Amino acid sequence: MASLARRPFHANHAPFEDRQDDPLAKVLLPPPNESPEQRAFREHQQREATRVSVEIDELLQEDRKAYERRKKAVKVLLLGQAESGKSTTLKNFQLAFSPAHFRNERLAWRTIIQLNLIRSLKTLLEIMQDEMASPTEAPPPPPQPITQPQSAAPLTDVHRGARKRLLPLLLIEAELTRKLFPELAASASPPGSAAPSPVPGMPGVKEVCVRAGNGWKEVLAALQKEKRGKGATSPTEELTAVLDACREDIVSMWEDQAVKGMLRRRNVRLQDMPGFFLNDTNRVASASYEPTDDDIVRARLRTFGVEEHRFTMESGASGSEWYIYDVGGSRSMRPHWIPYFDDVQAIIFLAPLAFNLMLEEDSKVNRLEDSITLWREICKNPLLEGATLILFFNKASGAMDILQATLANGVKVQKFVTSYENHPNDVTSVVKYFRDKFKGYHKRFSPKPRPFYCHETSVIDTRATAVILVGVREGILRAHLQSVNVI
Repeated sequence: MASLARRPFHANHAPFEDRQDDPLAKVLLPPPNESPEQRAFREHQQREATRVSVEIDELLQEDRKAYERRKKAVKVLLLGQAESGKSTTLKNFQLAFSPAHFRNERLAWRTIIQLNLIRSLKTLLEIMQDEMASPTEAPPPPPQPITQPQSAAPLTDVHRGARKRLLPLLLIEAELTRKLFPELAASASPPGSAAPSPVPGMPGVKEVCVRAGNGWKEVLAALQKEKRGKGATSPTEELTAVLDACREDIVSMWEDQAVKGMLRRRNVRLQDMPGFFLNDTNRVASASYEPTDDDIVRARLRTFGVEEHRFTMESGASGSEWYIYDVGGSRSMRPHWIPYFDDVQAIIFLAPLAFNLMLEEDSKVNRLEDSITLWREICKNPLLEGATLILFFNKASGAMDILQATLANGVKVQKFVTSYENHPNDVTSVVKYFRDKFKGYHKRFSPKPRPFYCHETSVIDTRATAVILVGVREGILRAHLQSVNVI
């Protein structure tokens, strides 16, 4: 080393071919007795190594560009408990600002809506089976057409026959469910089975479900092309054909007075449940059915995990790139929210005004109280101090304004939320009370002052929600431009 240091600079940095004492140069020299074939192979290897190196450099460059684009993109997080309307809000965003992308997925949603219809039918058939198996059931009267009004009459052999004809639909539904979400296959256990649910914390799931990131739309696209033999139909074509064949039986059963009387006695309101399409059976079960925008927004698809949705604005702020994260709202999923708090510009928090309902995971916890607790934690989280918080009071469930219907039935808020005390039991007063409550926690727990945004929504009302989302988009964009020092 000492002798090397004493050498002139140009001697240490001589041209490569002149540096005979460089060990690397010696290694890279071709063998002294290299044959033409060996030389050709060596040069091929060198060219291949150069090609791979260039490809890696290009990939790194693309990754850098993608990272820069992502830094400039608008990132929005949808938060709220399970069934609060997050996925419906996302679909409203896509419909309002990226309609071409939204409508390109219409065929996939057709199958989901058909499965929603069958899930409601499945619940109805299960209730009928329980009713017919009840030891207290009176002897059935002589069979009559099931469309005849008979509100107080028990179910008859005609109902049994109709139920039996509809059972093949459940087999097709179970097969498609296994393909969409294999982990849930075991949950379709026979009645009385003690098999545990394969999804922790979600026993007896009775909804159309997918695992986040499993590419369910691609799975459905593959199923639409899948043929099981020459002249055979795909699973989705079979579903459509069988639904069309069963359409009259489904309509007759749903409109039957004895069935309606059974549901009233058992205090079951299927029409209040998400993804309810039994009132639209004639249209949805038709072989020529094409989903409308409202159908897609109303469709219920439960997602387990965190789903990233990237789309480019086609209207308004045309060309701007948005990332919206739809996260599972069940209690077991909430610890997985934290990684998505970093670098998020806005949070849309969905709070259903369901003051008289309890959590699915814990029947002792009031849903609205749980939303308030969750909102308080979001407000005080230091990772979110720079994020814009937007509160959506979602008043609808299924196909109706659940808050108005609940209050109209004489249900008192004070019975479930004691702090409400003697405030008037009407929609305006209830909404104002809880808005003030959420606003107070927002002001008290935010690490630094920030504006409070609150909207009353019915996320299944696409037109009204679109008007609200335009204002939300402008507010988010303004805050985003301020954060990157553009304005």
